[in-house]
Amino acid sequence: MVQESDTGGVSLSDTHPLSQNLIGIPEEIDVDVEEIFNLPSPHITPKDMLRLKKRIEQATKERYDGVVITHGTDTLEETAYFLELTTNNDLAVVLTGAMRSSNEIGSDGLYNYVQAIITAADASAKDKGVLVVMNDEIHAARFVTKTHTTSVDTFRAPTFGPIGIVSKNRPFFLKEVIEDVILPIDTVDGEIPIIKAYAGMDDTLFRVLTKAKVDGVVVEALGAGNLPPNVLDGLSQMLEEKIPVALVSRCANGVAEDIYSYTGGGIPLKNMGVMFVKGLTGPKARLRLLVALNARLTPEQLRNYMTAL
Repeated sequence: MVQESDTGGVSLSDTHPLSQNLIGIPEEIDVDVEEIFNLPSPHITPKDMLRLKKRIEQATKERYDGVVITHGTDTLEETAYFLELTTNNDLAVVLTGAMRSSNEIGSDGLYNYVQAIITAADASAKDKGVLVVMNDEIHAARFVTKTHTTSVDTFRAPTFGPIGIVSKNRPFFLKEVIEDVILPIDTVDGEIPIIKAYAGMDDTLFRVLTKAKVDGVVVEALGAGNLPPNVLDGLSQMLEEKIPVALVSRCANGVAEDIYSYTGGGIPLKNMGVMFVKGLTGPKARLRLLVALNARLTPEQLRNYMTAL
């Protein structure tokens, strides 16, 4: 967790500021606190996410009812989605965080923490996949994203919305959760950069990454899933080298689709072999591709996995 200093800078605190302050937890809920690591969220890597996955699997064997992970908000959604893709368990998994430091006026950390614990302890949360609980809302890990740099209601699910709320010390689920295939990987090897499309873009980045022999690429394309025509030569070369290319939209709402047939449009891109990923952000599509590659899927399995809703 972080605290704001007298000079206004925000840094890590030496101890977890919420570990001894559980006001509002119902008496029937017992909480064990364990610190796996203490890192600012920009420092989190897939290897750290893998450590959390393995600890959750151990918690399942230890017959816990639920797990709550406190996490910095910058990459919280990525850790949540990684766990969604790789963790097959019989307990509730909830991530939460804070947009205001623990010693700042109006800090939301304790409140979110308590709400997350209440959610994780409820039997109704066990079959909902990995959840993010912030600001009284319950979100599915697959669709939630940070939408504002500082606001306490930053975590939202564009297009799909929250799947539930926390009210009167209990969770209420309002929507069904889309089940995903679990790939129980033990490694997170591979280099998968993200390319964001822009007007007037050429194929320089594609050629550089092909020469660098990356393991895959995620493209945040324009609109419904289109690219400027000058990228096509480099993209074609990348695909010829058997480098998987996954495509999402750079738009906050909607899904990537093969709609347009003009040069650089979604239809010819799909025909080239680009995989259209529906409803995910670029960082989440990157994690999905990373998990798939470490699961050693065949090319056909990879395409089906990446393009499934």
